[in-house]
Amino acid sequence: MTQRILIWYRNDLRVHDLRALDEAVKQKAEITPLYCFDERNFGETSFGFPKTGNYRAQFLIESVTDLRASLQKLGSNLIVRRGLPEEIIPAIAEQLNIDYVCYSQEVTAQEQRVEQRLRQALSAKNIQVKSYWEATLYMPEDLPFKIEQTPELYTNFRQQVEKKSQINQSLTAPKQLPPLPEIEPGEIPTLADFGLSIPEVDRRGVLKFKGGETEAIKRLDQYFWQQDCLQEYKETRNGMLGANYSSKFSPWLALGCISPRYINDQVIKYEQERVKNDSTYWLIFELIWRDFFRFIVAKHGNQVFKIAGMRGVEIPWKQDWQRFDLWRSGKTGYPLVDANMREIAATGFMSNRGRQNVASFLTKNLGIDWRMGAEWFESLLIDYDVCSNWGNWNYTAGVGNDARGFRYFNIAKQTKDYDPQGEYLKHWLPELASLPGDKVRAPDKLTQDEQSHYGVKLGVDYPRPVVDFFKSVKANEKIYLASSR
Repeated sequence: MTQRILIWYRNDLRVHDLRALDEAVKQKAEITPLYCFDERNFGETSFGFPKTGNYRAQFLIESVTDLRASLQKLGSNLIVRRGLPEEIIPAIAEQLNIDYVCYSQEVTAQEQRVEQRLRQALSAKNIQVKSYWEATLYMPEDLPFKIEQTPELYTNFRQQVEKKSQINQSLTAPKQLPPLPEIEPGEIPTLADFGLSIPEVDRRGVLKFKGGETEAIKRLDQYFWQQDCLQEYKETRNGMLGANYSSKFSPWLALGCISPRYINDQVIKYEQERVKNDSTYWLIFELIWRDFFRFIVAKHGNQVFKIAGMRGVEIPWKQDWQRFDLWRSGKTGYPLVDANMREIAATGFMSNRGRQNVASFLTKNLGIDWRMGAEWFESLLIDYDVCSNWGNWNYTAGVGNDARGFRYFNIAKQTKDYDPQGEYLKHWLPELASLPGDKVRAPDKLTQDEQSHYGVKLGVDYPRPVVDFFKSVKANEKIYLASSR
């Protein structure tokens, strides 16, 4: 008899390199793809931010829309529902006499609770369940250690997997799918359905991001093959301005619109046909970081969300909302911090270099509870990935597994190194656009005559620094060291 398989799509919104889909096709099964907009993901974070802000939500809706179009081209369709997956999926599975429900595994508590409830509900109806690990380059079964033995340091993790593990080749997308069973596909919700407004497109953004597998593969084709940027990736990846200083794959990776194993295949092809160098390796190096965070969060579980972090360091963090609001609105008086915070607010994206600097400033200069920053990023970032976001914030706050004591970013040096002419600063801080490069990096050093000459009045046009940089670093270091003993 023909098997009836329901594939529950989650953060794997693609038709290429999806094991559940590939196996169902090989079995010649009747396939029912389904996506459920979980209402819990559109509530509030613990600090009161929208859990999924309008940039994230728009990217998600675009990705689901693209997935439906891809499935329709293959002869199928995507069922779309709103509500609780653990209630909706069993009801549909029973209605369609489903034999198996398949889905991709997640590693954090909220998602795993949903999986557990779904399994229980399906078991009560005698419906089988099969889950797949999809999100990483390296599969758990191919690691040279068990997940609970994942090395605490990234370098150790990387060296072991590179030496002893293989990356699987990606699976090709099916050429055809069986038609959907007789069922109402459902409408894809709009932003307004979640109480969100359509975000305005800010022309200053690095790239016009659009969700979906189609756009993800198009971006890779442009970055690798059309514009030949991969060969310079290592040299340019710390940039902050422009479309091609880095690959910008992260938003599509976060929702699984593109597989990391497909990217690896394309890197290998590029190395064979164009050039093999440090840059081609470094892109994979960064993808291995994604793997590391996922496996380390799977190992440590809920610790990643707790104030003491994965290391269990009890630091008396402040929840200073007045200063936090200055940070998130880009009004700290430190141009590099402010420019980056305005970029994320206006576009839902920020460079990796920017994220490191603003997170360091929040924790090492302002001494503010790092979880507030992590939740603000969760709300805004179109490339929000629960493991990478919370793992990185653990690390920056000095409470992560791979943290190296009290490390901070020297904002003045970072600005000089990565934006020497102040081009990025002026791009996002128009009130400082009249200043030359050396002045825009440190507007607080302007004399009264210079303020008059350039038409920039400190404390009016642009804020004075909220804290003294090195005094605040020393004060917070003292608190950190006392807590780490």
